[in-house]
Amino acid sequence: MEAQEILQDIGFFFLYGGVTFLDLAAALYLLMRRSNAIAPGVTSPVRLRRWGAAFLSVSALSHLYWMYYAQHPSITVYLIVCTLDILLIMPTITGILLSMLQDLHRPVWPMAVALVPAIVLSALGIIRGNETFLFWQSIYAVALYALYLLYMFFAVRRYGRWLRDNYADLENKEVWQSFMIMAVFVLYFSLYSITTEQSRVMLYLLQIDYIIILGLVLWRTETLQQLSESTAQEPELAEELQDAPAPTATFNWIDALLKKHCESGQLYLRNDLSLAQLANAIGTNRYYLSQYFARQGLTFNAYINGLRVDHFIRLHREAVAENRIVTALQLSSESGFRSYSTFSAAFKQKTGMTVTAWMQAREE
Repeated sequence: MEAQEILQDIGFFFLYGGVTFLDLAAALYLLMRRSNAIAPGVTSPVRLRRWGAAFLSVSALSHLYWMYYAQHPSITVYLIVCTLDILLIMPTITGILLSMLQDLHRPVWPMAVALVPAIVLSALGIIRGNETFLFWQSIYAVALYALYLLYMFFAVRRYGRWLRDNYADLENKEVWQSFMIMAVFVLYFSLYSITTEQSRVMLYLLQIDYIIILGLVLWRTETLQQLSESTAQEPELAEELQDAPAPTATFNWIDALLKKHCESGQLYLRNDLSLAQLANAIGTNRYYLSQYFARQGLTFNAYINGLRVDHFIRLHREAVAENRIVTALQLSSESGFRSYSTFSAAFKQKTGMTVTAWMQAREE
């Protein structure tokens, strides 16, 4: 489709302008607002808010220079705006995805360095006025993004394991689903960039894709919980202590401390309890405590939620013995669970039964 043709479509013109305005408004919101509107009880990471604002600002800028191209179409301008998209959008979306992983402060500069060949191809295309270089540039960018997604796949898995080793409650901390959804829509944008035949339908779909990505960025930024600095440290620090594991006597001592303070003292009832907080509460080193759970074949998450499930079972037995009417939701909350879905999954994992089936069996 010729660039001038789409400008004659009033509906597309207003949709295009609306997306530009929404991007700018959302970017300002993320930069200026200190509290969350979507999830008021969540404190989102500042780094993620800044990268989200950067991406949305770049998205708005992209709409402006593509509008300029529509009014002044030429091979040179086309090459320049395509290159700007690759050089600005890819690093900022990379910043968002990396900022969701709080176990490490991963740098974005490797992505910027990896885009150097794309800059070279673009420069050659502009100098020679040849769109062939743009095609190879786009192929390189999409291949680079595919490799990056593969890296993120393993990084997100590692992050999930790290969460379970350090946190009892995973609500507002996990990123697997949001990463996959966001990756799909950004991949569509990348594939669109190498499509030569850009129909009116594809142009409309691209704007809808922009709106969905905008919503995902806002939702993920507002709902991801900022992790404490004392816990969100590099896993490599723990590996230094793993090279010199604690003696058996230390593990026996930790076992006694856990039974006294965590189990008998019911520390597991604390909401959002972390490995670092538990180690501090019982008076030990969090790295040795981590080694203790690894030696037991447990994650910290499984240990704490297992104690909570046992507590739920005790409360239910007491309620049945006293002929009190109680709900699973009420008892799960009293057992330290903030989310019923988390409780339900932990209960089935420990007992092999659903909560409903177990309660019915007990009552019968």
